[in-house]
Amino acid sequence: MSSAVKAGTRRGAAVPSGAKPAAGPPAKPDVKGADARSAEGGFSLPPGRALAICLQLQTAILEHRLRPGMKLSEDEVGEIFGASRTVVRAALHALAHSGLVSMERNRGAFVSRPTIREAHEVFEARAVIEPRVARLAAGCTTESQLENLKAHIEAEHVALAAGEMSRSLYLSGQFHIAVSEIADQQVLGTIIRSLISRSSLIIALYWKRPDTACESHSHHALMRAMESQDGQGAEEIMKSHIVDLHSGLDLVEHSHHDQALSEVFKK
Repeated sequence: MSSAVKAGTRRGAAVPSGAKPAAGPPAKPDVKGADARSAEGGFSLPPGRALAICLQLQTAILEHRLRPGMKLSEDEVGEIFGASRTVVRAALHALAHSGLVSMERNRGAFVSRPTIREAHEVFEARAVIEPRVARLAAGCTTESQLENLKAHIEAEHVALAAGEMSRSLYLSGQFHIAVSEIADQQVLGTIIRSLISRSSLIIALYWKRPDTACESHSHHALMRAMESQDGQGAEEIMKSHIVDLHSGLDLVEHSHHDQALSEVFKK
């Protein structure tokens, strides 16, 4: 995108010749819709029952309702969603391809359980990749994209105020994915999406500092840097933020009591 077009998409900037002017203030972003579109982009399944089940299981994992190590029986998943084993198997294999589910021979599917070494590696990778992507995003953020980021942060606040920590963590991950999508780097964006998913599993196992659960002030600061097209500032803020998240992990093994699968999806 040329610098002229970029400027035309920012607040108060002149509209370049041939471009359509903005028709009033931007509409309130649909965070749920954005989440759904982002999630669908991560799976190689056609629209249908398998994709729908895949997305619901993915959300339950990322919101920590399905915990690492939990068994996902084909029969039980099929009974919960009213689907055949063939459909369920397709959904589980798609989740396995994304790294959220592990398929064990003669045992079935389980929510993936990252090791302590994997936890370090995931956050070290994020600390290398995401700051660079934030710098790229700061150079091309549009008004509508800023509004979408604000909506993500507001949704995080609502979840925190309601005591829904798992939902807040899920939304925080979606904020990071939204930043990567602004940068429009397809390869890096795919890597970040995978790292965010694995981070959710890691946080479910090893989190020790709820006060630093993707602190909203870090997201606010990053958004302000992007709004002012401060690439260096955005890179530094993201780097500090990821390092702080890494330091918030209690990297020792813990045991957890899991709900039954049917309870997780109880209507």
